[in-house]
Amino acid sequence: MPFRDIFVTILVFGSLPGILRRPEIGILMWAWLGYMNPHKLSWQFAHDFPYAQIVAITTMLALLLSKEEKRIPWTRETILLLIFSLWMLVTTIFSLFPELAWEQWNKVWKIQLMTFISMMIMTTRWRIQTWIWVIALSLGFYGFKGGIFTLMTGGAYAVYGPTGTFIGGNNEIGLALIMTVPLLRYCQLTTDKIWARRLLLVGMLLCLIAVVGTQSRGAFIGVAAMSLFLVRNSRRKWTLLIFMVITLPAIYMFMPESWHERMSTIKTYEQDASAMGRINSWWMAYNLARDRVLGGGFETFQRPAFWQYAPNPEELHDAHSIYFEVLGEHGFIGLGLFLAIGYSAWRSCRWIMKKTKQREDLKWIYDLASMLQVSLVGYAASGAFLGLAYFDLYYNLIALIVLAKVLVRKSLNEEKLHESNADIVKSVPSFVVRKN
Repeated sequence: MPFRDIFVTILVFGSLPGILRRPEIGILMWAWLGYMNPHKLSWQFAHDFPYAQIVAITTMLALLLSKEEKRIPWTRETILLLIFSLWMLVTTIFSLFPELAWEQWNKVWKIQLMTFISMMIMTTRWRIQTWIWVIALSLGFYGFKGGIFTLMTGGAYAVYGPTGTFIGGNNEIGLALIMTVPLLRYCQLTTDKIWARRLLLVGMLLCLIAVVGTQSRGAFIGVAAMSLFLVRNSRRKWTLLIFMVITLPAIYMFMPESWHERMSTIKTYEQDASAMGRINSWWMAYNLARDRVLGGGFETFQRPAFWQYAPNPEELHDAHSIYFEVLGEHGFIGLGLFLAIGYSAWRSCRWIMKKTKQREDLKWIYDLASMLQVSLVGYAASGAFLGLAYFDLYYNLIALIVLAKVLVRKSLNEEKLHESNADIVKSVPSFVVRKN
């Protein structure tokens, strides 16, 4: 009996009436389906059923019916994101491989649309924090599972994500878990329940073990960069530093000799066929972008493109880098927009942290911005060797940064208004005040 299929179906369709009343439930369901992919864990009719599409349509309908204010928060990030999306549409129209490009565009535009819809809906503290919990626990499930698998097998086998998803490969699930650890840390910082803090600590540990267990060299580099910034940005730095100093070397020593041999090839990449194949594809992307302002469009890393632009035309290899992926597919302009979005988000995190550091009432936003910044570091470092330029988690992080920025601005404006009103009252002559 397809118990899992039935369970997921009942849960999703049972949520639709609630989504129509409260569209934020739709965003939470979309996140659960998009990150945990529970339907991909089944084996029959639910495996390829379009649950996410049904939830997305219901959420958009609920947004239209809602009496709440419907407004996109226009910031540097949202403007750049809109321009980047339009640019990707243009490069798709003039792509080298139209059939493949339109198929990929059909996935990407939906992610971008739901990112903007999320920014219109998730506008309160409760909604933002619940959204983060759903994302963190959905991806943390694979960290929990992968960490135990690595411990039970002694690290002899690589950890993979759910098949048929963005995070199906070992490289991809490694990147996703690197970005998840800071989100779990944020949940830990903002919960008062001791048992929850301890479980989240275990979850962080298992995620780190799972990242190492992916046997991905890019993820290994990313987890090192992420860990450094996690300690740097976190409250209770010394406690976390001691945890990292004990945990990371222990995980490193636990892994088998085959893992150490694979990681050692980072230093001798010239002798590694896979690494040289990536470099060949990077040169192909660079040469293509120089020749075509629009790049090659989505899915341009195909054999005809290598024949024309690669140093070694016979060495066909995927980009395995968010930067060269965007460069090859959308040209230098596309790469510039992509980098501008990340840099702008980084600066916004710094601004938020500066404005909220001394505000006890906004401590949760300070912690949020600091952990989102750590996730950005993990994405930027691992992404240099992993091809997930259109991963929806990254764009959800951008949305969270935008929402945090809007809330901080609102709080600062209210504070200024209050101070202004207080100054006006003080400036009124005493004889004007009516006595009771």
